[in-house]
Amino acid sequence: MTPSEPRCVVLHSGGLDSTVCLLLARKHGRMPYSLGIGYGQRHDVELAYAARQCARFGIDRHVLDVGWKKPAIEIPKDRSVAEMKSGIAPTFVPGRNAVFLALACAEAAGIGATEVWLGVNAVDYSGYPDCRESFLEAFRTMWAEAVPNPPRIVAPLVTLTKPEIAALAHDLGLKRGDTWSCYAPEPGVGSHGEPVPCGRCDACLLHDHAWAERAGLAPAALTI
Repeated sequence: MTPSEPRCVVLHSGGLDSTVCLLLARKHGRMPYSLGIGYGQRHDVELAYAARQCARFGIDRHVLDVGWKKPAIEIPKDRSVAEMKSGIAPTFVPGRNAVFLALACAEAAGIGATEVWLGVNAVDYSGYPDCRESFLEAFRTMWAEAVPNPPRIVAPLVTLTKPEIAALAHDLGLKRGDTWSCYAPEPGVGSHGEPVPCGRCDACLLHDHAWAERAGLAPAALTI
């Protein structure tokens, strides 16, 4: 690692947003360290996708296992993008991003990273209050009180739409099937022996929307 390659921790689930974030960090001169969180999610196939992405791009990967009593969630199906914007998402897990971000900041201290990157966004899919810039600002203030010289928290996708994120993904070398977004995998065998996406949950439908609408979009110019 050289002074021009500062190390950063990237919260990386294997989904579209976090994988774009991981590759953006590398593109912008960072040495990314992929951090996954195993928290008993029913869609833990995403961790296998993240590991495969890291192997493909030569990026260090570490997974933390944590668990807490999460509320039972019924996965909605066949909703429109407009319905997804109408209120708090049924799939919202209280405290998840606050816990994940705190763990990433603690991990950054352990490996000497100066930044923590995460792929939250709240433009097309605003049903997650902990994906908003106001949450990030509040967390930055809290962490600065808790830790001297805290890592810089970078959320490069927070103001982008899903199609804009898919356009960035394409520019960074990703294809539609390279990431995992399904909340309710169907029994079956995919190309790597994993379950297959249901095609009907919010995450699947938004993923399809992103890739369908990205055609003709130039990759967004980002200020990091």
